[in-house]
Amino acid sequence: MKIYNSKTRKKEEFQPIEEGRVRMYVCGPTVYDNIHIGNARTFISFDVIRRWLIACGYEVTFAQNLTDVDDKIINRANEQGRSAEDVAEEFSKKFIDVMHKANVMDPDIRPRATREIGPMIGMIKTLIEGGHAYAADNGDVYFAVRSDPTYGEVSGRKIDDLMAGARIEENEDKNDPLDFALWKAAKPGEPMWNSPWGEGRPGWHTECAAMVHRYLGCPIDIHGGGSDLAFPHHENECAQASCAWHQGFANTWMHTGMLLVDGEKMSKSLGNFFTLEEVLEKHSAAALRLLMLQTHYRSPLDFSWERLEGAENSLARIAGTVNNLKWAAAHAEGTPDTEPAAGLIAVTERASSEFESCMNDDFNTAGALAAYFQLVTEANTYLDQAGSAVDEEAATVCAVSIAGAFALLGIELPQPEEELPVGLLGVAAGLVAYTGDDVNEAAEKILAARAEARAAKNWELADAIRDQLRDMGLIIEDTAAGSRIKYAK
Repeated sequence: MKIYNSKTRKKEEFQPIEEGRVRMYVCGPTVYDNIHIGNARTFISFDVIRRWLIACGYEVTFAQNLTDVDDKIINRANEQGRSAEDVAEEFSKKFIDVMHKANVMDPDIRPRATREIGPMIGMIKTLIEGGHAYAADNGDVYFAVRSDPTYGEVSGRKIDDLMAGARIEENEDKNDPLDFALWKAAKPGEPMWNSPWGEGRPGWHTECAAMVHRYLGCPIDIHGGGSDLAFPHHENECAQASCAWHQGFANTWMHTGMLLVDGEKMSKSLGNFFTLEEVLEKHSAAALRLLMLQTHYRSPLDFSWERLEGAENSLARIAGTVNNLKWAAAHAEGTPDTEPAAGLIAVTERASSEFESCMNDDFNTAGALAAYFQLVTEANTYLDQAGSAVDEEAATVCAVSIAGAFALLGIELPQPEEELPVGLLGVAAGLVAYTGDDVNEAAEKILAARAEARAAKNWELADAIRDQLRDMGLIIEDTAAGSRIKYAK
């Protein structure tokens, strides 16, 4: 397995620190609002990465924080006349709920910043004692960026370039304009905790570093997040942890690409800003995951409602193929031709191999999905050619392989239609003078009557059977392996 390491800017053979185990941390949201689909892209991507590592046999410990104290939370609370705690609690619950709707697995560990103040203060003390941080006269504590000779390695930036190219807020309390806050002195109306430097709250960059060390230890195998976090957040996390514990922080850094909407940056001013919640009100989580995973996690992703609708249609086609394979296997008649059946087994094995190869190549979900889209096309060709003489084993193996691959990516295929209820079939049964209670027998009688009418060129009766079923919300689907009754879409 090879993973692209943002720090080294190249793919590297993945070697976990401890054989068979992976310790992984992905930065969670600042809980002041509903997350948007750009956030969701990161969380879905790392959910798939985690799923694949588990499928490969690794014991994965996955941690993701909730930042529940921050300037954004405080500002939102002040705007609404609420406490910061109330705002954070509301949007923490909403985040967890919408992750469940998106079929994102819960982390093994979900620390909240407000419950980890002690470890943060302990880390800050260690940094001050080591000469990497200092307390200012105003009650703030700052990290001394130039005390870390490796600063800039995570994001690929140099200190001199940062000084020359960045607009840095002037602050007379800092020893250096590049230094960043580890602890912020309390202001009226803000959440605050006691510390050796007076009442205050932690800086944003301080939180994750302390929580990673407490719950996973340092270094960890994988640290992830959106590309917008590489600098300054991840750079500053790494600097603190490396200087505090001198053990390294993360062996592999992973970052997801930006999400665009119809080719433009998402923003409220452009009217193209969508929350995950509102997208999932209109479309399935499976379709959204499929759309997102058709682009490699490191590449920019272009979202559009048209593409999402296309993903829904693709899902229906894939699910239809799986259902047709299973149905054809269950209703196979005659002696199957061994050569096409062997061919279907061969292309199924090829798709599975390509899927595994792509996923092991920096989690290339786009290539993995392409392999199974091709298999779906070839499976449909096989069904058309085989007719009713389908090879039961080949069709079943192919169906299981397709469904299994999508399940590994957390994409739940639409379920086949339920068995038709007796009450509905009872209405249609009058057409064929059939009053039995067995649903499947009733369906077969209806289909047989229609087939006989068509064979006798009694189009009026055949159309009447079709039309009455349609009026009840049912359709007759003619396939190479025979006909069947389904619910209309």
